[in-house]
Amino acid sequence: MGEELTRRQFIRDSAVAGAAIGAGIVLPQNAGAADQRKADMGKILNYNSDMEYRRCGRTGMVTSAVCLGGHWKRLVKIIGGEEPQGWMTTEIDQSDFQKNRYDVVTRCIERGINYVDACCREEILAYAKAVKGRRDKMYFGYSWHIKESRFKEWRSAKKLKQGLDEGMKEAGLDYVDIWRNSLLVDSSQHTEGEVEEAVKALEWAKKTGRARFIGFSSHDRPHLKGIIEKYSDQVEVILTPYTAKSKLVEDESGLWATLKKYDVGWFGIKPFASNSVFRGDSSPDSPHFEKDNQIARLAIRYILCNPAITAPIPGLISVQQVDNIALAVKERRELDAKEKAELDEAMDRAWACLPPDYQWLKNWEYV
Repeated sequence: MGEELTRRQFIRDSAVAGAAIGAGIVLPQNAGAADQRKADMGKILNYNSDMEYRRCGRTGMVTSAVCLGGHWKRLVKIIGGEEPQGWMTTEIDQSDFQKNRYDVVTRCIERGINYVDACCREEILAYAKAVKGRRDKMYFGYSWHIKESRFKEWRSAKKLKQGLDEGMKEAGLDYVDIWRNSLLVDSSQHTEGEVEEAVKALEWAKKTGRARFIGFSSHDRPHLKGIIEKYSDQVEVILTPYTAKSKLVEDESGLWATLKKYDVGWFGIKPFASNSVFRGDSSPDSPHFEKDNQIARLAIRYILCNPAITAPIPGLISVQQVDNIALAVKERRELDAKEKAELDEAMDRAWACLPPDYQWLKNWEYV
């Protein structure tokens, strides 16, 4: 084990050290002096002066203000073919798919985006291949959800360790930057013992060099808040929903207050409400193409007005979508009255059009 750990740490630390550059970090305008001091000014992975960068809590990582989410919904609108039953049923070995994912990751790197999050087998295998040889440009977030706490047979520390090793081996990963164990959507259904077992496995992964940083993903805001408070020394990063309807609760009862108190990194999923915010179908020849691009930028700008969030992580299916999201970071941050009205209209439509299995997003209007 000692020899294995040494090799893993060497590979991991070499990749991180190789990316260190003497560039400054652009933090939110209301960031305090303490935040400025904590930020590591010399280790921005894949720095680009046109991109904004934010601290990922106390991890020491500094990530781009917008990152790459793992999902590739509607990808057939770009590469053609039959619509799969779900993004996890995509034939990831087909050449058109692999070229698309490689090109999207490449454009992310060119735009200064430096984190990709993968949350299922297909995503992990696809992105591990797309970033191979480029880990000095891109942090890798990992969750093989069917071998994690969402599934009853994987809830012991022993099984979680087994699942991580099996997944990393299949993907050819020596280490991951973040392992965020996927809890049940309604994670309060977990017993205290199940959460404790997950924490044990996460601690083991960090101690053995398999994961640099650890945390959870959950859609159950009150329960996640309690987990962070109980395991404040262990939980370094979380993933939760965060849309253009989300608002901060201005007291200690809010999740964001707990994240701030314990300096936890926070990535936001579903920034576009599972594409419900758009009128078009994401195809380049859609009559709604330009308007949907504008709405996407408005949503990102709105979310980035929250200085507590590390980054939204939209799933992007084309090079053009990467360019559009990068443009949102450069645009004026605060929305004017006209833009706010347009975004409010789009989000009201999104809420009305949410499919039955995404109604839980409405529970994330206040954080």
